This record gives sequence, C-alpha cells and structure tokens, in this order.
Amino acid sequence: MDKKLSHLLAFFICGIFLTVLFTGCINQGQKSAISTETVIPEAILDQPSILPNWTDGEYHDYYGTTEMLNGFNDKYPDLVDVFSIGKSVLGRDIWCIRLTNEKNDTIKSSCLIDGCIHGGEWEGGEACLYLAEYLLINFDANETIAHILNSSEVSIIPLVNPDGRQADTRWNENDIDLNRNFDIDFGRIRGSVIPLGKLFGRIKIPGLPNSPTREFTLLHKLFPSFPSWFTNCGRHPFSEPETQAMRDFMRDLENNDFSFYVNCHCATHCIGYPWDAVKPPFEKSKQEQYIYDYVMDWVVENTEYERVDNISAMEYKTSGDVTDWCFKEFRIPSFYFEILSLDYNTKYGVSKHDHLVHWMETTLPVFMYLLVNIDNLRLWRTPDIQPSLPEGVPPEPLQ
Repeated sequence: MDKKLSHLLAFFICGIFLTVLFTGCINQGQKSAISTETVIPEAILDQPSILPNWTDGEYHDYYGTTEMLNGFNDKYPDLVDVFSIGKSVLGRDIWCIRLTNEKNDTIKSSCLIDGCIHGGEWEGGEACLYLAEYLLINFDANETIAHILNSSEVSIIPLVNPDGRQADTRWNENDIDLNRNFDIDFGRIRGSVIPLGKLFGRIKIPGLPNSPTREFTLLHKLFPSFPSWFTNCGRHPFSEPETQAMRDFMRDLENNDFSFYVNCHCATHCIGYPWDAVKPPFEKSKQEQYIYDYVMDWVVENTEYERVDNISAMEYKTSGDVTDWCFKEFRIPSFYFEILSLDYNTKYGVSKHDHLVHWMETTLPVFMYLLVNIDNLRLWRTPDIQPSLPEGVPPEPLQ
C-alpha cells in the first residue's frame, strides 16, 4: 500500500512539474510574441512620400535657382553637394547639385539629369529642381527614396544655359544652339543646322525678334526660304563654354558607374532616345533597342507622355545634340524628355508658362522609374522595377 502511494505521489509530482513546465513555455512564447509586436523601431522608412509644396507661377530664374540650391545645401548637408561645373559665356556658374547619402561610402551608380539647355524652355529646369526637393524631403521617411540616395549618386544640372534662361531665349549669349554643338554628326544642313559660329570668330550672328516667332534669326531674314528650325550650331563642336563644361563633367561621371542620362526640354509632350543624327556612328544592338523600347512603353502606359515616334512634330533629324553624343560616347541609356504638351509648342517662339505644379507632377513618375532601375539600366537589363509614387501622381491630363 505504501508502495502504491509512493508511486501515485511520484506520478502526481511529475504531472505538476510537466504542467508548470508546459505552461511556462506557453507563457514564454506569448511574452516573446507580445514583445516582438510592441517593439517600435527608432526610424520608420516606409511612410508614403509627400510632394514639394510648390504653387503655380513659382518659376526660378538663374538667381532663384542659385538661392534654392544653396538652401538645399544648408538644410541637408549630409545629402547635398552643390558645385559649379563651369561658366557660361557671361560668366554665370553652371550649377550642379549632387544628391547622395554621404555617410554611406559604398560603391554607387551615378546618373545625370539636366534642363534648360534651351534657355526659354523653363520647365526643363523646374523639373530638375522639383525632383531634387522631392528626394530630399522624403529621404528620412520613405524606404524607396532612402535606397536611391544610399546606393546611387544623382547629379542634377537645372540650367545648362544660364544666360539663355535669363534672356528667355533658346540660344546661349553667342546665339549658338547648345543642343547642336556636340561632337556627333556635327554641322549637317540635313540635320537642321548651319555651322556659322561667329563672323571672323568675333562677331556673333544675332537672333532678331520677329512676331509671332521671337526666335527668328538673321539667317532666316536673309534667306526666308530656309526652314524655321535651322539654327546656328557653332563653328565647330564644343565651341561654347557651356558644352565644354558638360562634356568634361560627363567624362568625370564615366569613372563612377555612369548609368543613364536625361536631357529635359519642352514642349512636344514625349520622351525619345538616339538616334536623331542624320548619319549615326553605329547601329544600336538588339538589347539596347529592347531596353529603349521597354522604357518607352512604360512611359506611355504609366504617364500621359508619348514616345517620340508618335509625335509628328518631332519627325526631323538633328545634328550635334547632347543625347546622341552621350549615347555614342558612353554607351549608356540616354533620353530626351519633352515636358508640357503640343499646345505649348511655338516653333522656337515664346512659350507660355502655366500649370507649373501639374507639369512637375507629370514628370516625377518618369524620373522615379529611371532612378529605381538605375542598376538595371547601367547593365542594359530589363528595367522592370516599379516606382513607389505619392497618391494622385501622375495627375489626370489637363482638359
């Protein structure tokens, strides 16, 4: 009897021990689960991005652009480096803002986006400033943008042609079309250019105002039968200080995994790519053409912009343009981006400038798509990463 009681007592004690042990495991598991769910990280990098607080009419000339860039440099010293890549004919700085997390010293891809190579095309420069502000104000909260600035260097030049921007004219101070002054199929009349440069190397051939087309040149006054799009491309490639500065800066980027280039214009409502040259120096490979087509299709499907071969106004050849030269020189994906709509195109005339915020929001998806695919583009791989965008971007087309 005592033996049986001893066995029962032992069994009872073991049961209590196992019950306590099992309950403890459950409780411990519950504590771990609760602990995991209630720990809040110090920095949350998955917040929806916000848009810059711009208003219509808030355009930035050379001095306004300079002030804005310096403001970014002061406010975001660890993300911003502002410097001049060279001087214009009149000695104005050609400012570049480089955006990257300077605390992250890993190897990074680089890209270049610029605007206002034609000074009267204001929205090209505004889109550059808008993109810079968008990336900066969202870096601390948005995971996509944090990744972009942690893993890449985004160089932005808002005003390639600061003198032209101040004068609200297509050309630089020497009345040269800077986007015809690059060393690619240079100076061909079939490419809508005449390599006049300056008379005797000293006297510029001026553009004369002529209503309704303000940018009507002396060349067209003397030879009215010349098509209106003919322009003075300079006496030789890189004759102008602005194009020399761009050439040298891009060559520096070549040493830093230069991945893609975008040259912003207005106003024919499209995105395009090489070749515009009458006689391209080489044929694109099948993979290069595939990537260009993929990007064009993405833009058409996800924004209101069209691809260039759908725009009748762009059915002409040009010689000496920067997008062709960049592709030829560095063999990277290179694009020209025509902001605004065809309603704004006045054939080198005075463009109207309105609905600024709308046009800035239409450009943002294109830039963000290219930025999230920077490594794919550098390697000519399919750029199939979709960008995260704020609600309402892109906006509905203007009526």
